[in-house]
Amino acid sequence: MEFNKEIIIAAIKEIDENPDLRNKRHLSTYDLVFNGQKYPPILVLSVANKLNGKNELTLEDFGNNVETPFKILRDNGFEILKKEESYYEELIEFLKQALTDNLKYSKYKKYFDGLDVKVSFGQGGSAKIPWISFLRKGITTANGIYPVYLYFKNENLLILAYGISETNVPKYKWPLSNLTTIDNYFKHNKLESPFRYGKSYIYKVYNVNDLPKRHIINNDLIELLNFYKSVELDIKMTSFKNETTDFNIRNYQDGLQNSKLYFSYELILRFIASLSAKPFVILSGLSGSGKTKLAQSFVQWICENNSQYKIVPVGADWTNREPLVGYPNGLEAKEYITPDSGVIHLLLEAIKEGNENKPFFLILDEMNLSHVERYFADFLSIMESNDTIKLYTGQKRKSLDGLEIDLEIGWPKNLFIIGTVNIDETTYMFSPKVLDRANVIEFRITDNEIKSFLTNPGIPKLEELEGKGIAMAASFLNIVDDKIIEQNEFITNELLSFFKQLQLVGAEFGYRAASEILQLVSKLKTIDSSFKDKDNECLDIAIMQKLLPKLHGSRSKLVKILISLSGLCVKDVNKSEFEKNFEDYYKNGFEGLTIKYPISFEKLIRMYKNVLANGFTSYAEA
Repeated sequence: MEFNKEIIIAAIKEIDENPDLRNKRHLSTYDLVFNGQKYPPILVLSVANKLNGKNELTLEDFGNNVETPFKILRDNGFEILKKEESYYEELIEFLKQALTDNLKYSKYKKYFDGLDVKVSFGQGGSAKIPWISFLRKGITTANGIYPVYLYFKNENLLILAYGISETNVPKYKWPLSNLTTIDNYFKHNKLESPFRYGKSYIYKVYNVNDLPKRHIINNDLIELLNFYKSVELDIKMTSFKNETTDFNIRNYQDGLQNSKLYFSYELILRFIASLSAKPFVILSGLSGSGKTKLAQSFVQWICENNSQYKIVPVGADWTNREPLVGYPNGLEAKEYITPDSGVIHLLLEAIKEGNENKPFFLILDEMNLSHVERYFADFLSIMESNDTIKLYTGQKRKSLDGLEIDLEIGWPKNLFIIGTVNIDETTYMFSPKVLDRANVIEFRITDNEIKSFLTNPGIPKLEELEGKGIAMAASFLNIVDDKIIEQNEFITNELLSFFKQLQLVGAEFGYRAASEILQLVSKLKTIDSSFKDKDNECLDIAIMQKLLPKLHGSRSKLVKILISLSGLCVKDVNKSEFEKNFEDYYKNGFEGLTIKYPISFEKLIRMYKNVLANGFTSYAEA
């Protein structure tokens, strides 16, 4: 094989004119660089050999030694470079997905060029701006400076920017002058003001319909990332820690209203108090009543970024824990397969050193599409103990993205699980084991609530909530950690009455439920000080969420107990008298009675109506 510079240049020109020649001929780690363009080294020599009237070449023709073709090219004055890591393919996939309704981002790289990568497609309407940020350790999108791709879909613009946090004012600035803000760029080009991120600075602007070639996109990004990594940031000494403030539920309620989400204050209070009392809450009720939106809104309000939460749709085919924690690769002794759900990444992030003062959330959407006990049993077990989930045995393994996976994993004390539940013919009922470990909050929509929405409809803007409650995250975790329970004679006596009635149908509660009821009462009073003198209201919520969910059965089993429990919810009427005259009270709509536990009473009467009509009832169906 004889080669000279002229024939090699002719081969490069031939490849330029026939790009299909590149197919399946790339080396994975090296390129020949000529006039700023990159070419597969062996392909170039193969084409040159054909131009010399000889056969095509493969690596085998060089004795499977890449140094041989590299020496030929270098001897002729050509440069051989190791390939830089490319983000181009990820970016193209991101742009395609941004035009769909798919909001999942677990398939994207978590790290690139030594930096953490965060991807967001957002929630809500078309004005949302998808983004990809590149972050140094200690920096977040809620409080730092960072390179970021911003996709302005309405303008067909992709902007690579010197990103600046909007949530909190960063302590650092980009050490550059004469930069153009995105606001000014839009104004100069006679575009409508950008929906968000207008204060960040332009680095490069691309027309999405006419993107530059792969190497230009990659070079632009690498240049900006290298500059970012060179900026002196004393992150350890002057980190972006927000000033902490006391948790204020009214602040969150105001944020909900600003984002066009309307939930009653009582429901908001019950949700947050339940989370703080026990890190497992089930939101049950009418489909489309806002269960997922309430969960989403809270986590986006209190979290710094999306690394602190995962929203995972439960699949009807989930028969084991693998969709949550993955499994060891049976063919590769050192490899662990992590699930697309990203749950195990969330668990590992929650237990990472430095994250103990941050809350983390796993939202399991439509949790009962599959049998909960099949895929969630390990979580239910370790939630109550200091035990761990055993992932595998043998030597330590790594995931495909380089994450070290230990042989077992414990329950992060800063992790909260929120499950949403719809009840229909496609779903499964919960067992007492599951219900006993959760606070169950029922979602219903009143006439006034649907009327209010219809007279003032709007699309929720969850982006209005993002990061607004970060400063209260530490205070929220302090409320969670406070396990002090006050002894209360009134609540003790009332719970004993309910215990005796529930015992008649085998639905009595144990020590765990009793402790969690007292915890819930305590959290309600802590989060809203006005509840300190409202034992009735606190106990009403606790009965509804911790005692009634376990009631289910036939007419013969439940009619008497439903009437008896209803009698315990009534004030100023003797229980036996109430039971004796129940039919008359029922027919008259309980007119004239004073109800001390209205939430629980209304639920019990609904269950009573249901068991009469269908011969069977349960908490979820009534």
